Amino acid sequence: MSDCLFCRMVAGEIPADVVHSTDRVFAFRDINPQAPTHVLVIPKDHHRTVGALAAADPALLAEVISAAQDVARQEGLVAGDGEEPGFRLVTNTGPQAGQTVHHVHLHVLGGRHMNWPPG
Repeated sequence: MSDCLFCRMVAGEIPADVVHSTDRVFAFRDINPQAPTHVLVIPKDHHRTVGALAAADPALLAEVISAAQDVARQEGLVAGDGEEPGFRLVTNTGPQAGQTVHHVHLHVLGGRHMNWPPG
């Protein structure tokens, strides 16, 4: 989609601090980080929400989640046991959840203690 910010990043029209890229998945640092590590992981194909992606291409959704795990490991948020020190994986769907870019994206957040409940 020509007017989608994330599609334009994937196309190289808008610069991004890329930390991970495959044929179908793209990950880059958030320009307004909410934690010491804040990376967005997106499918390269445009899907508005996680539900739309799950319905259209469940295998791609699995790739996006797997890439988020890879990013967490790369960023030092996951140790050899697969858990420590830990990270939060967030996706916002719809206006009440705070979705502002309508291209599904997962936030990989870490590097500090995450309180619960959020928001």
